[in-house]
Amino acid sequence: MNAFQRFSTLAVAGMMLMTAHQVQAQPPAPPKTTDVLVLMTIKSEVPREELTKVLPSEVRATVRLYLDGKLRQWFQRSDGKGVVFILPATTVAEAQTIMDSLPLAQAKLVDHEYVALSPLGPLAALLGPAPEK
Repeated sequence: MNAFQRFSTLAVAGMMLMTAHQVQAQPPAPPKTTDVLVLMTIKSEVPREELTKVLPSEVRATVRLYLDGKLRQWFQRSDGKGVVFILPATTVAEAQTIMDSLPLAQAKLVDHEYVALSPLGPLAALLGPAPEK
């Protein structure tokens, strides 16, 4: 192998290493949203009597969402200020549409905070490289 061939081989190998490093240095794609966490808080100025008038229809509507597969889980907040929902939604907008259909939201008695959830991406590093087939 002459000097030019050795130089060419080294140059190609160097470019391949640089390219591989640049590919690895690219920021990862944003994680895919699989669920949306919704914190529903009763507005502090809402009179208890007004809330209790709407609660029976809220419970029925919430159970209907669960039976229709639009609500994965729901919990009472330990602080007594509302509930927490986990919806199988792929966007916050989709979750907002569902939550806005509920009677407490329609009566403007609650506030919502939305958090998009996704699988833990760093767990993929524990799997290592894909096995050869």
